[in-house]
Parts: sequence; C-alpha cells; structure tokens
Amino acid sequence: MLEQALETLAVAGGTAVVQAAGTDMWTGLRQAVARWFGRGDAQRERAELERLDQAASELENAEGAGAERVRVRQKVAWQTRIETLLESLDVPERAQAAEELSAVLAQHTSNGGASADNGGQAVVGDVCIQADHGSAAAWTMGNVTLGNPPQPGPHQG
Repeated sequence: MLEQALETLAVAGGTAVVQAAGTDMWTGLRQAVARWFGRGDAQRERAELERLDQAASELENAEGAGAERVRVRQKVAWQTRIETLLESLDVPERAQAAEELSAVLAQHTSNGGASADNGGQAVVGDVCIQADHGSAAAWTMGNVTLGNPPQPGPHQG
C-alpha cells in the first residue's frame, strides 16, 4: 500500500493523462509519461506509447453521456497503473520515480489546473469585466451567484 503522497501523485498522473488527451499538451505529456513508465527500456516505452494512444483515441471518440464514464475509467486506469509501478519499486527507486513523475507533471500540465473544452474558456486568476459610457460587456457562465456590492461611502460619490 502506498503512502498518501504517492497516492495523490498517482491521482494527479491519471488526471493529467485524461485532461491532456486531445489538447496541445498531449504530445509532450505522452512522450514523458511513456518514458517514465519505460524506466529506460525502449520496448516497454513503445508499449506505453501504444497504451497512451489507445486511451487518447477512446477519450476523443467518446460521446454523450458515455464520455464522462470513459474519462473516469481512463483516469482510474492510469492512476492504478502508476500506483502499481510505484509499488513494484524498492524504497529508493520509488522515491526517485515519484520525484521524476512530479517533474513530468509540473512540466507538461497547466500550472493553474484549469481546463475547458467545447468552446469554453479556462481562466486562472482574476477576471475583471467592465462596461462604461453606454458600452456593454458580457461573459457567459453557468451557476454563478453574485452578491450585492457594498454601497459607496459619502467620499465615493
């Protein structure tokens, strides 16, 4: 059984594979993950590239209500593969492999953890939208609740 930090790393790895499939991040992450799993064995690395390609194809071809099931299944499958590899290593190798995987994820995933698809926009940080002098501004969002702003004090007008 893996310690909590390694389980968290495995979850992050599975999530990264699923989120990167079909995006600009895919090529770099795909290569790095295959190299990480290969552990210096070129044949094993090629096998991992094939597995990653199959996963990406399955994710890209999933439609409708089944798409979320495919995403969850792939995330869990890659998480489990990562956990299995880590468990198979002795303690020093496991620590090194965890450090390497952390570096791969840091280098090949978006820093903010935000992603969007189907025409959406992902924003990490603040968004300020203003309309003044009769102009209009709009941003479409779902399930957003806004409170009333505080009333201006006498010195604010």
